[in-house]
Amino acid sequence: MLRQILKSLRDGGCVLVHDSSGREDEVDMVLAAHAATPEMIRTMRKDGGGLICLALGGDISKSLGIPFMADMLESFGGKIGRMVPKKTAYGDRPAFSIPVNHRDTFTGITDKDRSKTIMGFADRMSAGEFQKRYYAPGHVHLLIASDISQRRGHTELSCELAKRAGLPEAMVLCEMMSDDGGALSVEEAKRYGNRMGFPLIDGASI
Repeated sequence: MLRQILKSLRDGGCVLVHDSSGREDEVDMVLAAHAATPEMIRTMRKDGGGLICLALGGDISKSLGIPFMADMLESFGGKIGRMVPKKTAYGDRPAFSIPVNHRDTFTGITDKDRSKTIMGFADRMSAGEFQKRYYAPGHVHLLIASDISQRRGHTELSCELAKRAGLPEAMVLCEMMSDDGGALSVEEAKRYGNRMGFPLIDGASI
């Protein structure tokens, strides 16, 4: 199964990742940044329905000077600083960083604009290039992966898959939502994946 998942990612395909029943217990649609075409962003938006984010490896984030949003807010102190939770309901500190747009986009929210913003991370760039190409705030939320031995969320699991596939640690994520107002169940996600040809893997297998 893992080989199939890695091959699918290298080939530009979408895979489904379930973190664990003891954590968020959610399934995310996942693909590599180089595969984030407008068509794939549309599929995530319509079939996933959650927030479309870009997970970056810790080393990449450091090289670009991207901070954790929680650290930024805490640095403000006062009421804003006190808004940051020590832990989320599922037990981790948030992986969120700043939301960005590529400077060549218009509003930043269309499928084409979000594709442009995300695909720009498919190749290595310097901090200076990042600042020239992007502005904040924007419409693509960046996530920073921690060490997978310390945190095993979709951010870390997707970046681990990228490493094993020999891809840059820049992975697009979108939670799968259900029409009942909650998260899509693993069983429903499997059925969807079978219809679409998107293989599903559990976090314990990564």
